[in-house]
Amino acid sequence: MSDDIQDWWDKTSEAYQDASQIPVDIHYGPSSPNEDDLKLLGDLAGKRVLELGCGGGQCSVAFALRGARVTGLDFAEGQLAFARALAAEHGVEVDFLRHDIADLSPFADDSLDIVFSAFALMYLKDRLKVFREVRRVLKPGGIFAFSLDHPVFRKFDLETLTMVESYNETGPAVDDLGELGSTTMYRYRVSDLHNALVDAGLVVERIVEPDSRKRYDYDPWFGRWGVYLPKVLDLVPPTLIFKAVKPSHLK
Repeated sequence: MSDDIQDWWDKTSEAYQDASQIPVDIHYGPSSPNEDDLKLLGDLAGKRVLELGCGGGQCSVAFALRGARVTGLDFAEGQLAFARALAAEHGVEVDFLRHDIADLSPFADDSLDIVFSAFALMYLKDRLKVFREVRRVLKPGGIFAFSLDHPVFRKFDLETLTMVESYNETGPAVDDLGELGSTTMYRYRVSDLHNALVDAGLVVERIVEPDSRKRYDYDPWFGRWGVYLPKVLDLVPPTLIFKAVKPSHLK
């Protein structure tokens, strides 16, 4: 993770949590069903779960409330302070660790049932490296579920509703969240993500592009920052979700 991205999240953690008011839930992102509806992860009781880029810990706490043993990984101390307070408020134990989510060296081979991430992986430059690490730490048959910006959503001008950048443009770009400021994110195509998962030795079981014309009452991002507006959501989903598994024969 680059220094500018880490600095931005350190500075904006409190403001982001105040603005977002994210519920304690296993959510996948703006205008998307949550885990209760998508059912990608199965029974969580007793499962060992790692959340990459846990932020304020809302998903990690939700996992723990369902009986999972959870580690939440993030590099922003402000986010982790919020997460620890949230876990205490809900009376659950979550191991929140300040660490680069691109580095899974603290975790042993074949040690995790689920690796989960919601809207964090677009800040990583080398996704293939991370996907290979995810495969390493997952138990055979383990699940990797993650969500991030739908690549087409970022190509639209929010006023004219026309595409202003080629879908084929990838690499670093400015991520502008209005009053929260801006940082760097990395653009990709759906095929880039799919092929990186395959190259890492994972099997893609599901790709979800939620129908963003629907409004979900648990979605805290609707209308936020002048980005997630109904006129845009009617055209293209802001969220893209992958579910992949580590084959049972792989070690």
